[in-house]
Amino acid sequence: MLPADSPLLSGLNEAQERAVTSEADSLLIVAGAGSGKTSVLTRRIAALIASKRSWPSQILAITFTNKAAGEMRERVEALLGDVAEGMWISTFHSACVRILRTEADHFGYSKAFTIYDSGDQRALIKRLIRDQGADRLGLSPSSVAAKMSRLKNELVDVDGYRSRVQENDPNDVAFFQIWADYQAELLRSQALDFDDLIVTTVQLLRAVPEVAAQYRRRFRHILVDEYQDTNHAQYALIRELTKPVPPDLVPEQAPEEQKKKGIPAASLTVVGDSDQSIYAFRGADIRNIVEFERDFPGAEVVLLEQNYRSTQNILDAANAVISHNFDRKAKNLFSDQGAGDPIIGFTGYSQHDEAQFVADEILSLMDTGYRYSDIAVFYRTNAQTRALEELFIRQAVPYRVIGGTKFYERLEIKDLLAYLQAIANPADTLAVRRILNTPKRGIGPATESALVAHAESTGITLSAALAEAEQLGLGPKVTGAMADLNALLAEMRASVERASAADILSAVVDRTGYRDILNRSDDPQDLARVENIDELIAVATEFSRGNQEAGLVEFLTEVSLVAAADELDDSGGTVSLMTLHTAKGLEFDAVFITGVEEELLPHRMSATEPGGLAEERRLFYVGMTRAKKKLHLSLAMSRATFGEVMMSAPSRFLQEIPEHLIDWRESGLPDPALERPRPSLSREPAPLPRAPREKNTSWANRVDTVVRDNSELELLAGDRIRHDDFGEGTVNAVTGQGPKRVAEVAFDEAGKKRLLIKIAPITKVDA
Repeated sequence: MLPADSPLLSGLNEAQERAVTSEADSLLIVAGAGSGKTSVLTRRIAALIASKRSWPSQILAITFTNKAAGEMRERVEALLGDVAEGMWISTFHSACVRILRTEADHFGYSKAFTIYDSGDQRALIKRLIRDQGADRLGLSPSSVAAKMSRLKNELVDVDGYRSRVQENDPNDVAFFQIWADYQAELLRSQALDFDDLIVTTVQLLRAVPEVAAQYRRRFRHILVDEYQDTNHAQYALIRELTKPVPPDLVPEQAPEEQKKKGIPAASLTVVGDSDQSIYAFRGADIRNIVEFERDFPGAEVVLLEQNYRSTQNILDAANAVISHNFDRKAKNLFSDQGAGDPIIGFTGYSQHDEAQFVADEILSLMDTGYRYSDIAVFYRTNAQTRALEELFIRQAVPYRVIGGTKFYERLEIKDLLAYLQAIANPADTLAVRRILNTPKRGIGPATESALVAHAESTGITLSAALAEAEQLGLGPKVTGAMADLNALLAEMRASVERASAADILSAVVDRTGYRDILNRSDDPQDLARVENIDELIAVATEFSRGNQEAGLVEFLTEVSLVAAADELDDSGGTVSLMTLHTAKGLEFDAVFITGVEEELLPHRMSATEPGGLAEERRLFYVGMTRAKKKLHLSLAMSRATFGEVMMSAPSRFLQEIPEHLIDWRESGLPDPALERPRPSLSREPAPLPRAPREKNTSWANRVDTVVRDNSELELLAGDRIRHDDFGEGTVNAVTGQGPKRVAEVAFDEAGKKRLLIKIAPITKVDA
């Protein structure tokens, strides 16, 4: 028990202190948005050690991202020093990889097995679909991968699915065969995909009692963050690790009491919030947290309701919305930060009008001391970014779309990682096939097919087949190319034990001439690829410097477990654009939620999914509670969808927010005769009036047809200009150089704007 004056309890509210000091065997911490759950979780870990209830090595703390795991470790170290080194603080996948590499001999794999990411997975599935001709049935790599993932998350394997196959459904029969071939290919390549990491660990713990007992004895305290996001396989993993150890599996050196009665189950602490469960499409099962007290009878429940992030107006609106969901533990977030500004609502004529509002508001925020990095724009679907990006470019608002092509998904990075995977794991067929003719060395599809056929007919790996290339009877040039590649791989494999990952990577880049080929290219993108290669080498160098005992396999493991969300850099001077799903776990001073319309938020697909509407409401709630000071909700009266302009209706979620909390902005439509209606507060979403098409004359709506090039236009402070839609104004300042010149203009009627001179629809007005 911690003393009342312990620094670990300093600054905690009453509920947080209860969560930190609880001695319950099973503890559910219901942590509302912004309630300080990370601080509570890290202090609970520190309290377990400081109170002598646990050794550091007996603690397993699981998070959902590497970034969160790193932050948790840093906080524990700040509280207790370097004792955190003995703990397992990691993601589900990282913990499972660590177990599987240690216990690989129990399930017929090498400790150097490869981890296939989503790109590797799709590449393999695409080839299998093509080989079977299943593309004629409409099967796609993404649909097959999604179905496989859903089944694996339910702990259904190929053999288990065999009895479910609908023999009269050609698609289902084809899917089953593709899945069976896929798993066989993974086994031959000594590879596992991300879902397999957890599924295989669960199967291992269930199949080998001695291994299960070993980890149950080790981990006496298990803590899981974001428990509402766990799927069935992750839930099963936690259940396997928190079972008691029977007497017959207690080691001889254990106390007599344990040898007689066994070792009781580990204590379990889970932190989460059913109101923030938004990943059902990934297999997350909200029942895991809703039914925690049924699964663990006698569990203690602590509610964290004080919010340290948002103003009370934002919380009152969020509380009002989420209260319409019935499948939740009742709680009411409150803040001591005061009421704050009202929520700003905006109804635009079109998505371009909405985007103009967002851009104008961002520039106004900048005038009051905000930074671009303090601001985020959320949307339900990625298709909504087009109008936003067009306006941001024209008004010189720097932005970054979160969720684009990630560093480790880029072509050149995937190529070089494939070399490293082929070196570390010679059985990895996918990696070897990728590098056969990368960079180009004259090994075409016909040669690749001959090599694969030789490997399959002789029962050897593709790497081994490379060493027998002369047996294929091909020409001397291609045979020599394969021999050179085989020599390179053999030399690198021989150095794995003594060379660092950075040394091996650098040698591969040099020996293959990969960088040199890009350097000789006239394509500007290739120069950027050279920079990416140098960055990868820098990553490997930093890894090797910080993990001197780790080698190539450990580096590849580290790289493969990097999550997309971990790559978000909050320090950049840009506005962040992202989906509502991506926004979870983040916070910004000012937030814009766009497209708050029926069939968009809630999305039209939610109507056909059980619990879909409730999850859409939780998604809206998550978006609202990311805002610290200012929240903007916007919608459009019409929106272009699939090439057609459709009229929109306000989202039903807007009707659930008390009217006094939202300040609806007055009309800013091109024609002042058109009034922007405030969304109806009737129970059913009211249709918006159809505006006359000819009234829609805003330049923003003609963005696809207007092409300007004002590169030669010289502007100085004091110049008068005319804008096609904003009218006349005075230039206050000109910043930037060349095509990035920006004019800050005070328009006589439209107010202050920032315009990218090169493409803005402006002309100088003669004095």
